Amino acid sequence: MLRRDFLIRSATNQDTSALLAIYAPYVLETAITFEYEVPSVEEFSQRIRQVQKKFPYFVAEIEGEIAGYAYACPFHERAAYEWAVETAIYVKKDQKRQGIGRELYATLEKTLAAQNILNLNACIAYPNGDDPYLTLDSVRFHTRCGYQLVGEFHQCGYKFGRWYNMIWMEKSLGEHTLHPLPVKSFTEIREQIRQQYGIV
Repeated sequence: MLRRDFLIRSATNQDTSALLAIYAPYVLETAITFEYEVPSVEEFSQRIRQVQKKFPYFVAEIEGEIAGYAYACPFHERAAYEWAVETAIYVKKDQKRQGIGRELYATLEKTLAAQNILNLNACIAYPNGDDPYLTLDSVRFHTRCGYQLVGEFHQCGYKFGRWYNMIWMEKSLGEHTLHPLPVKSFTEIREQIRQQYGIV
């Protein structure tokens, strides 16, 4: 059942522990992330701050509790990749299929479009048949959000004694012209986003 009683806002320093609590089960119990060990609060906080130097990092809050988060980071550091980002999203396991992920991604896309980003790229772990640690849920979610499969790497991730494939999915946010508009930082367009979409 979809719910609409959640607030989308920018992550703050005080959110780190709650966000890490959402991420930790994905590290320990799934192959959704290829990370083996749960990062420390300090390391996770640094990751958030690094993203926020240029890009949005949004959380979904329900009755004062964080239910999920989404963010974007550089697709690659080389200058020619300026208009491309990698997207990521994690939702509390008991809050899935309620529309939270879709709303987080929709807000993320609107913000990235306002920054003049053109390409969204998602790196997704892919199972080799039935697997207790990984499903096709992320692939299906990104497909529903308009992403398309563009490539697959075979047996490139090893976790829980199993080899996993990895796929890239992409989505375009606008026209690729000969003279693309310069990419703005999230700080530059934050007030515009707040006024347009009510994000705090």
